[in-house]
Amino acid sequence: MTAPRPPVAGWDEFPRQYARTRRFSLGAPRSFAVGDDGSRVAFLRSRDGADPVGCLWVLDVASGEQRCVADPRALGHAAIEAAALPPEERARRERARESAGGIVAYAADPALTHAVFALAADAYTVDLRDGGEPNRLPVDGPVIGPRLDRGAARVAFVRAGALHVVDRDGGSERRLAGDDDDDVTWGLPDFVAAEEMGRLRGFWWSPDGRRLAVSRVDTSPVQRWSLSEPADPQRPATVLAYPAAGTANATVSLHVVDLAGDRVVVDWDAEAMPYLVDVVWSPHGPLTVVVQARDQRLVRVLGVDPASGATTVLSEQRDAAWVELGAGVPRWLPGGRLVTTVDDADTRRLAVDGEAVTPPGLQVRRLVSADTAGLTFTAWGDDPTAVAVWTLPLDGSGPRRLTPADGMADAAASAGVTVLVTAELDQPGATVTVDSAAGQTPVTSFAERPLLTPNVRIARLGERMLPAALLLPSGCNPDEPTDGAPLPVLLDPYGGPSAQRVVRSGNAHVASQWFADAGFAVLVVDGRGTPGRGPAWERTVAGDLATAPLDDQVDALHACAAAHPGLLDLERVAIRGWSFGGYLAALAVLRRPDVFAAAIAGAPVTDWTLYDTHYTERYLGLPTDRPDAYRRSSLLDDAASLRRPLLLIHGMADDNVVAAHTLRLSRALLEAGRAHTVLPLSGVTHMTPQETVAENLLRLQLDFLRDTLGASRQ
Repeated sequence: MTAPRPPVAGWDEFPRQYARTRRFSLGAPRSFAVGDDGSRVAFLRSRDGADPVGCLWVLDVASGEQRCVADPRALGHAAIEAAALPPEERARRERARESAGGIVAYAADPALTHAVFALAADAYTVDLRDGGEPNRLPVDGPVIGPRLDRGAARVAFVRAGALHVVDRDGGSERRLAGDDDDDVTWGLPDFVAAEEMGRLRGFWWSPDGRRLAVSRVDTSPVQRWSLSEPADPQRPATVLAYPAAGTANATVSLHVVDLAGDRVVVDWDAEAMPYLVDVVWSPHGPLTVVVQARDQRLVRVLGVDPASGATTVLSEQRDAAWVELGAGVPRWLPGGRLVTTVDDADTRRLAVDGEAVTPPGLQVRRLVSADTAGLTFTAWGDDPTAVAVWTLPLDGSGPRRLTPADGMADAAASAGVTVLVTAELDQPGATVTVDSAAGQTPVTSFAERPLLTPNVRIARLGERMLPAALLLPSGCNPDEPTDGAPLPVLLDPYGGPSAQRVVRSGNAHVASQWFADAGFAVLVVDGRGTPGRGPAWERTVAGDLATAPLDDQVDALHACAAAHPGLLDLERVAIRGWSFGGYLAALAVLRRPDVFAAAIAGAPVTDWTLYDTHYTERYLGLPTDRPDAYRRSSLLDDAASLRRPLLLIHGMADDNVVAAHTLRLSRALLEAGRAHTVLPLSGVTHMTPQETVAENLLRLQLDFLRDTLGASRQ
């Protein structure tokens, strides 16, 4: 290995680019929908890589023409500041981790003839076929979550916690369901459904457009927390209904509501199965509801009689630890067969009417589509750092891979048309193609190319073959003899359940490369509990979120050093992370000061009794039943062990991991007489979307690492 060079061209400008482009997401096409006749594809995209204003586009499959059908600027809207959004929309964007502006979501009928979207307090419809101008719905705002029925005749939406319906041309608006109670909403998801289950909606049209299934959420049982803005003491505190572990959730019920406002309650044992996970109302099967037990060891798929609300069990899964919720399921095939997932042979598999149809070893990530041609899905194979798109005909011929095995891929599909989104480790961004009988049509991306190119190696480290990415300064080769001093090391993990950092996508590693080009060897490790290696691997963290994730970071570090003698300076090892990664960083410096010389913990969970019910109880159970699990996983009792530099960073407006986590740990550290640094971020949420905040956070973290590790300021 040659000695590290000074930072490469563009290094100093990178933090601004990273922040300005929203981590290179702006200008990239996303949110694809394929019409059920295969003639059109709709998607969102801003007009360049630094433009935060999302526009709605349509691609004609036969000609390949791409045209913008709705531009917020042409409608008199620019990027809408979060403060100007209705609170329900701000909450939805925070749950969805949405950092852009303009059109950030849309809903269309299955044939993609029309679409509806919200801008600030207004809603617009647009004909996707003729290129006509969008029409504003002549209704009072704010309009939340508008959705068309299958025939594109009516739009349903939420306003002031009540569900409304209006004809697409604007006539005959009527309120269908509402309680006039500030604690009750109709048609919106509850907090844990949106944050932890991925359910961002609360109503579903019937196939004939004459009824809707509507969730009713009553938050009166949920404890209230206050989030204040210390930098603006005149601003009233925000009161948040937050269901922390072991406390009451919102009461959620489902109702079938017709266009006259008549209601039928859907009847299931909500005391035993309180979580409403998902609702599917397909023309190929009955109204279908997924419910889950509080301890998450039982999930049932129920068929519903809309006339009476009576339910029957169509499918159920049980697990001694927890049932992992499948993405994209359940779904009905034409002819009435039910597609779900099952955990079998240590593999998450697709099942049709309860019978597994995908092979052992192919770990299903998400069902993309299910139609007469078969199933399209994404999955991990032998390599947990890569995800491919697969298709499975239902004639018994076996699955076929549609994208390379050494990249990261996703898809949208219908009627023989498949949108393939593929990323590679040695390429920036992602490539999007529309694959149909007419051939392959590329979808242009306007995303900026990162100023830095990751110098990254993917490896499997240690006895557990832990997936790892090693990033070195540009021009450094770990396989060449070293003629310089070993490099200080920065571990840069997430390291917790439900997320990966070690993936074969170039853009996933550009921020780590910025630290590498500052003179660090950066090591990113996915340990036990992370997805991609099967149910047993995921469930190794049951009852203890601390021990296995931390041990795996340490083991991978030592295995990497052994594989590259003289490359890593094990006397100068730091760790940084955000959210679970922030928890892991603080945990590392508290419990393994023999390994870690410094830590940066961003938005860390420090006391799991302060985190939400659905996530926390999945792994640790109820605090009253498993106090030992909460003690093992908490950081507060370790405060007196701190003897290394620790920087705690937290957004004061974070309503997911509230700032109390950092403040409680800081208080415990102060009471133990342990010096540390706290950086409060005024007005910042869990996402840190503000450009100047995102840019300067990178620079401040680097300064902290240089000061604490004695790293060179090249």
